Amino acid sequence: MDVVKRAPADAAHALAMEAAGLAWLAEAEAAGGTRIARARLAGGALHVARVAEAPPTPARAEALGRSLAALHAAGAPWHCCPPDGAQPPLEWGSSRVPMAAEPVAGSWGAAWAATAVRPVLERCVERGRLDASEARVVERAVDRMAAGAFDAPQPAGVGAVARIHGDLWSGNVLWSDVDTGAVLIDPHAQGGHAETDLAMLALFGLPRLETVLAAYDEASPLADGWRERVPMQQLQPLLVHTLLFGGGYAARAVEVARSLA
Repeated sequence: MDVVKRAPADAAHALAMEAAGLAWLAEAEAAGGTRIARARLAGGALHVARVAEAPPTPARAEALGRSLAALHAAGAPWHCCPPDGAQPPLEWGSSRVPMAAEPVAGSWGAAWAATAVRPVLERCVERGRLDASEARVVERAVDRMAAGAFDAPQPAGVGAVARIHGDLWSGNVLWSDVDTGAVLIDPHAQGGHAETDLAMLALFGLPRLETVLAAYDEASPLADGWRERVPMQQLQPLLVHTLLFGGGYAARAVEVARSLA
């Protein structure tokens, strides 16, 4: 039986975006990419095939790491690009994080800062989630990001732009007895940097993460200094959580930004 996801009429676009993202990510399965949940739009709802879950064993973690490398290697046309089939407005879910309808910058840092980070920061300020002094701390970190201070080559074999899940926290990884070790759900699929997905896995604690990362690194060697860039990669999702939930996420986002500025 499918999991049926519904949304109010004014939020139905989010379901269509999710369906487009799932289909786009699933294209990479033929080349060894991580298994993606099957979904279809029908009757104003998104019907997602249920996944038979299983424990996160070492073998499944290794398979997940290798398959994530293959998923990222499927590539994308430009940083922050939407998945194929996406219709305007090009934004994700309740957070309304935008995507880029066309290339906006030549480097990952510049594109990510302009498209996915600054708009969220501005809305955090508008909603009173961050005060002026906190916003200045975050802005300095984003300025460094935009200037390319944290740019790094993609892992070997990935190419200029990776095809990323975009919201790869542990809850969107369903461990299962499939050849790729897990099935992925609920993406914010887009073109981006492979390290964005890997940093998101760490943000809320994926089981057997080190095994996943070791297998990924073996399949597609990670660029030097990637561990030091994890906090930088986590800044944007922390800002999204600040926008949506406030509370301790704001303090954590500012702490990360202060370490980067």
